[in-house]
Amino acid sequence: MYDEHVPVLISGGSLVGLSTAVFLAWHGVTPLLVERHEDTSIYARAWGVNPRTMELYRSVGLEPAIRAAQRRLEGRQRTSGILRAESLAGEEHEWFEMPYLHGVFEDSSPVSPTGWAPCPQDKLEPLLRARAVELGADVRFGVRLVSFEQDGDGVTAVLEERRTGARRTVRAGYLVGCDGNASQVRQALGIPTGGIGTMVHNMAILFRADLTEALRGRAFMHCQVMNEDVMGVLGTDGERWQLDAMYFPGGEQEEFTEERCVALVRAAVGVPDLEVEILGRLPWELAARVAASLGSGRVFLAGDSARVHPPTGGFGANTGVQDAHNLAWKLAYVLAGRAGPGLLRTYEAERLPVGRFTVDQAVARSLDRFKNPAVGDVAAVPIADDLTVMMGYRYRSAAVLPEPGEQWPRDGDQDVGDYDIGDYDDVNAPSGRPGTRAPHVVLDSGVSTLDLLGKDLTLLAGGDGTPWADAAARAAGRRGLPLDTHLITDEPWAKAYGVSSRGAVLVRPDGFIAWRAERDAPPGSDREGILADVLDSVLGRVLGRVATGATSTRR
Repeated sequence: MYDEHVPVLISGGSLVGLSTAVFLAWHGVTPLLVERHEDTSIYARAWGVNPRTMELYRSVGLEPAIRAAQRRLEGRQRTSGILRAESLAGEEHEWFEMPYLHGVFEDSSPVSPTGWAPCPQDKLEPLLRARAVELGADVRFGVRLVSFEQDGDGVTAVLEERRTGARRTVRAGYLVGCDGNASQVRQALGIPTGGIGTMVHNMAILFRADLTEALRGRAFMHCQVMNEDVMGVLGTDGERWQLDAMYFPGGEQEEFTEERCVALVRAAVGVPDLEVEILGRLPWELAARVAASLGSGRVFLAGDSARVHPPTGGFGANTGVQDAHNLAWKLAYVLAGRAGPGLLRTYEAERLPVGRFTVDQAVARSLDRFKNPAVGDVAAVPIADDLTVMMGYRYRSAAVLPEPGEQWPRDGDQDVGDYDIGDYDDVNAPSGRPGTRAPHVVLDSGVSTLDLLGKDLTLLAGGDGTPWADAAARAAGRRGLPLDTHLITDEPWAKAYGVSSRGAVLVRPDGFIAWRAERDAPPGSDREGILADVLDSVLGRVLGRVATGATSTRR
């Protein structure tokens, strides 16, 4: 009945789809990715990779390649990297700076082993594609998803090669829709979206020109230009420039001929006779929408298929990549039989509230920066600092064990639309609470605690926590699980993770804390046996598996 079988089918080969393929292949799953376009995007679109996303790319060996491809921002600039001006060559109004902004030039070393990478999408996508293929993913461009049906055991999809029209039927264990804001997968599932909707229409005009004189030695991520002829944003990938020009639908303004594009570029740069080569144009919407759900059954949504952000804050693509990372390890564990299918339900319980919070934060920034009349009647939510939005959120799901005195609903009962900003962590003063990102602590060896984490569950224990290490080996052996263990003697680690030198913390493959114990069993007890039972129970609950039924051996 089927031309081929694959464990996971990914529809969409942009940043999020390619990242999903990389993360799955890193975990030993061989996904099939299909993308209707013949090649990766030529447009910059997402302009930067934030520190949290860089942590994820660092974990799969991509950081050196991204650093080599990132823009060289040489010249005078400000922390924000955002300039406002009449035109590039015209009157300079201001450099945008606000207390919540964590700019591309700031030092992230207190909270992360890596930092911002000003690497635009057109540079990043080819790196992701190459890495996915290197790790074993099957990546096919020029192939589109025609239709799909799911049942209790998998998903049957029809694929079409666009050049020849040849069709194939593929049977997949799971389908991940990474096919953009007009997601065919989301529409087929009948999942609605909510939110403000379209705020502004833009035309991305990709061009080549010599702007040396107009730049006047300045460097920036974006230059917001506003004059009687054009309103938009200028940016460069270091070789080409892109103008995102605002327009209003209807009438002649939608006719972006080459002559009109040249005129808009000249108005934005402020040089009337500038020589301009137009390389491409692409319409896009500045919008805010969130899907009511992140999937159904064996089909999941990630990235723009699940939500669309205004670009203010640079959260959109980064949040989508973090979706992909959260989902990938869970799919890998379920496919390998290490976890029960209930683990996959925690994807929505964890990522939907984060997505809604992030969209609200992007909208609030849009109101703050642009005073956008299209959303002027929408009350802005309190603006959290950028680092909190990037990595300060807390998961509450069945894959996280609450501490004594804490309680949250089961995934099926939880109102995933709610979030409580008061429950977010200050990343500069981490708590180590279950559900939060594992804090970055530089150990005496010079290694970050985040670099101790790999593709499997990791137990971090204090220097006096040898009983935990022995117990971890026994508990993991019972369940046939790989479990990395590290004993850490550095005192700052214990403080950051909220445990004593005899405590332990279980960290998930996505770098979030699943459980912690302040200390081990009482002296004089059968420590190893007691702790092995504790960890066996913890692993079962986190991974959605019933008790092993094994009887612990006590000494």
